[in-house]
Amino acid sequence: MNVPAWNVMVATCPSRTSLAKIANKWTAMIVIALSDGPLRFGELRDAVAGISGKVLADTLRDLERDGIVSRTAYDQMPPRVDYELTPLGQTLREPLTALGRWAEQYIEEVLQARDSYDDRTGPAALG
Repeated sequence: MNVPAWNVMVATCPSRTSLAKIANKWTAMIVIALSDGPLRFGELRDAVAGISGKVLADTLRDLERDGIVSRTAYDQMPPRVDYELTPLGQTLREPLTALGRWAEQYIEEVLQARDSYDDRTGPAALG
């Protein structure tokens, strides 16, 4: 059986769109939020501060389509829907949590680098 040689550096490779979706800030934060187990929509919105309901719904739909998140609707009143990572989504827990930790650990250096860059180049360089 021939296995395709996927390469995210090739513009037409489908893995590129997958990487772009995973690298999206909202995707990363949703995966991190769901790492400890299922959450309802409102709980997820609260956990990912700053995300709008529309962006959350759209991102969850995309993640469900890609097999990263599952949606379970319960037949009860009031209606209840849970979102959780699928086995495929679980494979993203470690790398995305590591990226989140990196961002928290190195934010001081990043902020210092930004200030240094801005001091050297001036506000016009920010475009």
